[in-house]
Amino acid sequence: MAKARRRTRIKSEINLTPLIDVMTSLLAIFMITAPMLTSGIPLNLPKGDGKSLESNQKTLDIGVDKTGSIFVGTEKVEADHLVKKVSAIVAQNPQIQMVLSGDSEASYGRVIEVMALLRVAGFTQVALKTDAKVMAPPRAKGA
Repeated sequence: MAKARRRTRIKSEINLTPLIDVMTSLLAIFMITAPMLTSGIPLNLPKGDGKSLESNQKTLDIGVDKTGSIFVGTEKVEADHLVKKVSAIVAQNPQIQMVLSGDSEASYGRVIEVMALLRVAGFTQVALKTDAKVMAPPRAKGA
């Protein structure tokens, strides 16, 4: 009597274990390195859902015009006097909301410099004023 040969079927399933191992390793690497990649000034910015401030809420408007001049309300202030001026106003009204606006032609670096001055002075909640219109990015020539 001869033994009958048994045919084994080949499994056509994908083994997901190596894929899961690689994905878990990548997730761990990204979770560790992501906080190191962020740079800049940490600010508590308003949500970008288009809500405006309540009309009864007092605001302190800080502006940067296209020449780089700094204004607190309508008064022109030098950069080294900005912190003193803002601190005095906030001392009188601690509930005031700070709103920073920059001219579209103002230097990005100058607006960031004003934000940094406010951050160093201890003001961590600054709202950014933008135009209500959403502009499309400029297109490249020939596109």
